[in-house]
Amino acid sequence: MKRRSFVKASVLTGAAASILPLSSMATSAKDTGTQFYELRTYILKNESQQKLVEDYFQNAAIPALNKLGSKNIGVFTELKPDGQTKIYALIPFNSLADFLTVQEKLDKDPVYQEKGAAYLTAPAIEPAYERIESSLLKAFAHMPKMQIPKQSPRIFELRRYEHATESAGKKKLEMFNDAGEIDVFKRLGFNPVFFGETIIGDHRPNLIYMITFDDLDAKAAHWKAFGSDPEWKKISSVPDYSDAKLVTHITSTLLQPLTASQI
Repeated sequence: MKRRSFVKASVLTGAAASILPLSSMATSAKDTGTQFYELRTYILKNESQQKLVEDYFQNAAIPALNKLGSKNIGVFTELKPDGQTKIYALIPFNSLADFLTVQEKLDKDPVYQEKGAAYLTAPAIEPAYERIESSLLKAFAHMPKMQIPKQSPRIFELRRYEHATESAGKKKLEMFNDAGEIDVFKRLGFNPVFFGETIIGDHRPNLIYMITFDDLDAKAAHWKAFGSDPEWKKISSVPDYSDAKLVTHITSTLLQPLTASQI
C-alpha cells in the first residue's frame, strides 16, 4: 500500500472509531428512554450581558427547544453571587441523537434566528457573554428522566462530585443507583431534579445532580436529616463506598430560577 493511501485509511479508521461509540450510545438512549442533559454556565461581566442571555432564553431558545422536544428547560442565577452572577442553563434531551442534531435544526429555524438575533449576532466589541462552559451529562440508570418539582418559590442546589479515577466514579454511580442513595434523597424529600454522569466537560471524572428546597432553613434541615438517616449510615459504612476513596472534591452552588425557567 502506498504511504498516502495508508495515511488516509488510518485517519478514516480513527474517525470511525470515535464516531461509532457515539452512534451506539445514541441508539441505546432511544431504546432505554435515558435522557441526556446539557449543563451550560454563562460567564458574564455586567447586567447588560445578563439581560441579553435572559432575553435569549425567554424569547428564542426555550420556545425553539420546546418545539424540538426538549421540555422543562431550567435557567437559573446564583442565589448569592460573588460579584456579577453567572447564568446556569439545564437543557434535557430525549436521546444523544437529539443533542447532536439540535444546533443544525436551530440554525434552520427562522423564528429562533429572529427572536434571538441580539444574542446570536452580538458584535465582538459588545458580546452577549464572556464565555460558555458546557458539559454533557447522561442520566443515572435509577433516575433516567428529569423530575420536575412543584411550582412554588424555592431554591436549588447544584452539586458536583469529582473523583480521583474513572473507577472511583463508577463506584460512586453504583452507590447512587444500586446501593440506594438516590432512594434516600427521595424518601427524605430532597425532590431531586436530575442525576447525571459527566460524559464531556471540565473536571472529569465527575457526576452532577440537582436538588431543591423551600428555603435555606429547609436546606439545612434536610441535610441534617440525611446525615443521621439510618439507611444512609448503612450505605456509607460500606468500606468501598467511603468518601475518602470515591470523592476528591465537592462543589455546591445555590441557584434561583429565572422567570423564564420551566423548572
